[in-house]
Amino acid sequence: MSNRTIIIIVLILIGLTGWLMLKSDGNIDMGGEKHGAEAIHVEEAKKEAQSAAVPAAPPAAASEAKK
Repeated sequence: MSNRTIIIIVLILIGLTGWLMLKSDGNIDMGGEKHGAEAIHVEEAKKEAQSAAVPAAPPAAASEAKK
């Protein structure tokens, strides 16, 4: 293999890697390892988002429950 072929292969792999990272639509954090309050786990964030998305009972349903 010539040096030119190796360079072309490396550039193609770098391009594909970048494309996949952009298309994956993931939260890519290049900041390193997180500890303490900065560390947010995906499962905890999903649970919080689901609990926030559940609407409260409408006032009519609350008044019927009191009867």
